[in-house]
Amino acid sequence: MSIDLNRLSAKELQALINQAKKRKTTLSRRKPIATVRSKLAKLAAAEGYSVAELFGSSAPKSAPRQAKSPRAAGDGRKLGKVAPKYRNPGNAAETWSGRGKQPRWLAALTAQGRKPEEFAIK
Repeated sequence: MSIDLNRLSAKELQALINQAKKRKTTLSRRKPIATVRSKLAKLAAAEGYSVAELFGSSAPKSAPRQAKSPRAAGDGRKLGKVAPKYRNPGNAAETWSGRGKQPRWLAALTAQGRKPEEFAIK
């Protein structure tokens, strides 16, 4: 974070100093991470767990995010797996769920005038 101190008024500068002092006090009251980590490991071991079992491979850095409501997939999140709806007649291993861009095999067959419903899995 970069703050241009030359552009701050005396009142804004004093407010910034006060905020910095509060933050410094808060940080100085906290115990070192190593101390807290060892306490957590001892407590977990006393209850028969490991820290990895409780928090996964790494401890959470912040509160868990709440799930978003279902929307378009364009927001960068992964959607769940969907059963395939279409199968390539030439290669049964090639399927398509109906989501996203059509696979090349289906695009080629539809370009020949065939309908996607012909390849639907019953």
